[in-house]
Amino acid sequence: MKNETLSTTTLFRSDAMQRIMAFSALIVLVIGFSIASPYFRTFDNFVGILLATSVNGVLALGATFVIITAGIDLSVGTVMTFAAVMTGVFITNLGLPIPVGVVGGVLAGSFAGFSNGVMISRMKIPPFIATLGMLYITKGLSLIISGLKPIYFNDTPLFREMAMGSLLGNIFPGFDVPNAVLILFGAALLAHIILSRTILGRYTFALGSNEEATRLSGVNVIAWKTAVYTLAGFFSGVGGVLIAARLNSAQPALGAGYELDAIAAVVIGGTSLSGGEGSISGTIIGAFIISTLTNGLRILSVPQEWQIVITGGIVIAAVFLDILRRRR
Repeated sequence: MKNETLSTTTLFRSDAMQRIMAFSALIVLVIGFSIASPYFRTFDNFVGILLATSVNGVLALGATFVIITAGIDLSVGTVMTFAAVMTGVFITNLGLPIPVGVVGGVLAGSFAGFSNGVMISRMKIPPFIATLGMLYITKGLSLIISGLKPIYFNDTPLFREMAMGSLLGNIFPGFDVPNAVLILFGAALLAHIILSRTILGRYTFALGSNEEATRLSGVNVIAWKTAVYTLAGFFSGVGGVLIAARLNSAQPALGAGYELDAIAAVVIGGTSLSGGEGSISGTIIGAFIISTLTNGLRILSVPQEWQIVITGGIVIAAVFLDILRRRR
């Protein structure tokens, strides 16, 4: 009896339990909306949910690493926009090849993340303030560089195909899932490998569990924390390229609010805001919960303002469950 109680407590405290709860919530949402509306369970609508998750999911991957270190990154949305604008500058304005433009956009996002890391780790600026400042910097730079106008990719149709084409549709006729979804899962696999199989992943957890103990053990905390924020910028850069390809344009005014959805996906997926716990699979589940909830409420004609209220309530509930789990 004692061993059974101990086993149950261990399961409840583990982040695996949090992922199980999140996945169960996702299944309940899918079943509930499928019963409420026959349109929800159509193939086209499921593809729409996958596509809507692609950008937010990629941003949430980078945010996962940051939050595991007990940090925060409020700039992922505007860094995404900055990366999209830079991609437009390289491909459309300068006429560079698409691969060069894509790499340039990703590097632009990575540099913004690196700047965040330097401010936080070396200059000792609190993450909230440093990334808030970067939010405004990248937002302003996007407007300045683009001249307040969208940058279109009409002369490079292959760029849009990178996200909206369907490799699976060509292999399996009728299974037209956009490439953006494949990019999301490819990025998630890369993030999982980094988090679970590399030194950077191990130090990410160590920084979140006890940064001072990690420093005293001889780890270069400044370098590894900078690397974590650079990685978050990298994923924001990928998200910027992805959304530019999806919209066939770089919209300089876009990006505000994406950071909130990304952070919400991470928290709902079981990553603790206190640091030291988290997983990529949980983040992906959290991203799908948000997309499914938004899609289902929209189909049921729930006003957008109430959609925001419901999403906020779910985030609060997820954090409260995390607090309860840690107490036990």
